[in-house]
Amino acid sequence: MHVIYGGTFDPVHHGHLRMALEVGEALGVSQVNLVPSHIPPHRGDTGASAQQRLEMIRLAIAGESRLVLDEREVRREGASYTADTLRQLRQELGSEMPLVMVVGTDAFASFDRWRDWQQILQLAHIVVVQRPGAGLPEGSEAGRLVRDYQTASVRELQDNPAGRVMVLNPPLLDISATGIRERIAGGRSIRYLTPDAVWQRIETWALYRPPAGQG
Repeated sequence: MHVIYGGTFDPVHHGHLRMALEVGEALGVSQVNLVPSHIPPHRGDTGASAQQRLEMIRLAIAGESRLVLDEREVRREGASYTADTLRQLRQELGSEMPLVMVVGTDAFASFDRWRDWQQILQLAHIVVVQRPGAGLPEGSEAGRLVRDYQTASVRELQDNPAGRVMVLNPPLLDISATGIRERIAGGRSIRYLTPDAVWQRIETWALYRPPAGQG
């Protein structure tokens, strides 16, 4: 089973890392692939460049064999669409390998606004992770997909290449990249919210600070 966890990782933090490990353990896989987007289509510019975000992930996962960096979306350039990534992976993995994409409830709530969203379940399973304080809106397309395609069986994911939705509610750290960026902009410490190597690189690069003359 091939598992991917995408996002902007702007910056990567302990919440991302812990979530990836929790999902890997719940699914019984030895590896979760982190796939940072090049240009996220549903938000503005990132505070760090794609190369800086890649470097911070490398620092964050150094020595952790269960987490692997997949640079395909950055190498592809342009806007990063999940469906394109899944098609590329499906070509590489073949038609029978179970492929799982991991998404938080906050991002999954707007699933029907993703490009080619109707095709995603034909390409992969979806594991939806309950994020602190985030749920699926009543009557949403995301909620319907959970209702119609949900499984609680890891074996069912293993036995099928795509087409199922699993909801996980693992213990998570209530940390957000937005909150980290806001802390830095406000001159507050982010230590222990990210790995020390990431925190130190953010300091060195002076990332996420307001432009000179502001603040």
